[in-house]
Amino acid sequence: MFVDASALCAILLGEPEKELLEQRLATVDGTITSAVAVWETVRSLVRAKAIEVNDARSEVELYLISAEIRVVSIGHSEAGAAIDAFARFGKGQHPAKLNMGDCFAYACAKTRGVPLLFKGDDFPLTDIERA
Repeated sequence: MFVDASALCAILLGEPEKELLEQRLATVDGTITSAVAVWETVRSLVRAKAIEVNDARSEVELYLISAEIRVVSIGHSEAGAAIDAFARFGKGQHPAKLNMGDCFAYACAKTRGVPLLFKGDDFPLTDIERA
């Protein structure tokens, strides 16, 4: 399972979906995320909690360790898949309006053949497998 920044933020910010997302995480071994999703999550925590970047970074890194979520590399195949995702589902291209981070989450999940754990109304408008 690939964990999108939207899911990480919902969990770390204690949003209403937190419990459901954590239950889904608990059912799967080998959960992954990417450096892009980590960056998005840190940025969101800084804004939402009005905390310092290093504090948000520490919080995210500690959660990734405790939840056993591994950060995977983004390479050429993921970049190509993200470009394809933008062409098919990106802002200005499709009602899903995927942004850059969304396109990379989609690409990482698709290239690895795993479902995507997310919060929101954008990914259901794509062909991604939902976790």
